[in-house]
Amino acid sequence: MKTISPAPKVETDHPEAEAALVAFIQRLVHDSSTVQAIESGEVDAILDPASGRALLLPEARAALRRGETSTNQLLATLPREEYQRLLAGLVPVTLALGDVLHEPGELIRQIYFPNEGLLVSLLTLVENHEALEIGLVGSEGMVGLPLAQGIGMSSVRTVVQGTGTALRMESAGFREALETCPALQRALHRYTHALIAQITQTAACNRFHQVEARLARWLLMASDRLQSDPIRFTHEWLADLLGVRRVGITVAASALQQRKLIQYSRGNITILDREGLKASACECYQKIKDIFDRAESWPADTVLAEKPNTVGTMAHI
Repeated sequence: MKTISPAPKVETDHPEAEAALVAFIQRLVHDSSTVQAIESGEVDAILDPASGRALLLPEARAALRRGETSTNQLLATLPREEYQRLLAGLVPVTLALGDVLHEPGELIRQIYFPNEGLLVSLLTLVENHEALEIGLVGSEGMVGLPLAQGIGMSSVRTVVQGTGTALRMESAGFREALETCPALQRALHRYTHALIAQITQTAACNRFHQVEARLARWLLMASDRLQSDPIRFTHEWLADLLGVRRVGITVAASALQQRKLIQYSRGNITILDREGLKASACECYQKIKDIFDRAESWPADTVLAEKPNTVGTMAHI
């Protein structure tokens, strides 16, 4: 089917808007078999290549709430056969704010595939200082990535930001499954490249850019990974993550709010003007996003295939 671009911008935390988008797409599709595939549930999500966001269709969203499926983007790319090899070892878990998944110097006993709505920080520890964030992981990736490279020990602290769900797997089972899953190996190689680029760009950003630009960059990155604009973070926590004083975050957030780019109150931050926030962010945001977009390597044409696994089939528009 011919690619349709761009799709209307719809946030995944608004089911009514998603339903309107689905109806819009169906009006554009003239192939009856394609419409039937969407209506019958063979397609679980619609991928907009312009934003890189997977928009869940209503039935898939309901299944996610029941714990029947995953919105992790790495798992969503796997062929049915490979996903089945992983399935027996994947356990749905709910993680809470502050949960520490890994510590530097300790064995990685479990890996995690975050679902949509879960954010995990990668922190480096410096003596006599607060832990500094060097990377973010959401539904686009995996926590415990060194294990995919044959490294069994973590070099960072991984901490959950907020409450959300993930699929957890024991390290031994993951190693065994990885040996027989070439598609997963390729996906993790691409993701490793993108995550390393994010970490190195973040290091440069923390050294050279002003607090306001860094805060705008971080809010955009968090929103991309949460696939939502409302974000729950206090100024104190953001200050620790970015390695600055709390007053610096307060001043920067106030400036962004005065320009009506964001709205914040009691730990709730909402992006009001995404394009304006991009203009206020440093170049690091777009550089990191471009690298992740290229790493995903989505096909240019729309693909509607027989539903490969319970993670879901995506229609690329």
